[in-house]
Amino acid sequence: MFIRRESFKQYIKLYPVVSSIIAINLIVYILMLLPGMEYRFFIYGASINSLIGDGEWWRVVSSIFIHAGFLHVLFNMFSLFLFGPELEKIAGKARFLTIYLLAGIFGNVLTFMTQPGIYTSVGASGAIYGVFGAFAALVYYTRHTMPQLKQIIMPIIIISVILTFLQPGINIMGHLGGLATGFIIGLVYFTPKNIIRWRNRR
Repeated sequence: MFIRRESFKQYIKLYPVVSSIIAINLIVYILMLLPGMEYRFFIYGASINSLIGDGEWWRVVSSIFIHAGFLHVLFNMFSLFLFGPELEKIAGKARFLTIYLLAGIFGNVLTFMTQPGIYTSVGASGAIYGVFGAFAALVYYTRHTMPQLKQIIMPIIIISVILTFLQPGINIMGHLGGLATGFIIGLVYFTPKNIIRWRNRR
């Protein structure tokens, strides 16, 4: 399920939304390597609570596509590369994009509501956790018909949540907010009819 066997061209054709999101994040990261650009991206695009409070609400969206270093963008995009395609297949292009963006946005909103004004964050982790949350909803609906899905995805989610609390400098509220958002949207989207359609396409 999460082992990618497609060629590069097949991957782009089959999963255009995932591919586009990865491309945008990589392009932004490359642009940030140019002289003076990293500073500008952070100043104008990072999720800075005090500035969000002043009305710069675009930051809850723009910060999803900004990363603090190579390992940060690599880990997030590799996670999306592995787990995004299956979710795009079952949810569809528009719904997958909705899950991804809303999870990232609400993760940032929750961070804004619970953290001090000086708090600053960037990264797609909240959106990635939204993907995990949507899979958790899928596990809930298929716990009797597809127990193997639970065996695969739940350990990944549990380990990811544990690491959220163990690693320093992690936006805990962003992760948990994204996870909860993805789960709630997944409960709405993943009707039995959609799940049956997805299983028939696998």
